Amino acid sequence: QVQLVESGGGLVQPGGSLTLSCVASGFTLDYYAIGWFRQAPGKEREGVACISSVRDTTHYADSVRGRFTISRDNAKNTAYLQINDLKPEDTAVYYCAAKPGTMTLNVWEYDYWGQGTQVTVSS
Repeated sequence: QVQLVESGGGLVQPGGSLTLSCVASGFTLDYYAIGWFRQAPGKEREGVACISSVRDTTHYADSVRGRFTISRDNAKNTAYLQINDLKPEDTAVYYCAAKPGTMTLNVWEYDYWGQGTQVTVSS
């Protein structure tokens, strides 16, 4: 059974940091591009970061570049999203997703999705 499970979300004060994890099971993450997405209440799901299956090439949405870092550990079948200098506008449910082929921030191109983890930024 193919599954992605996110963890690491929580309530954080502005300026704080979090590291989200995404553990894959039922398939080998090595051959898949991975994306991190978020969805705030009343808004569409948006891509924030992605990483390729080879060379670990990364790409970020303009709104998060410089604060978010995506990475992967194929030995652990796990991807990560490090979030620094959190802002209230980062509050959302964060999802990881996987797809074969090239990386992209387009939501509709991903085949496998996790259930999401809530990140709330508030003082």
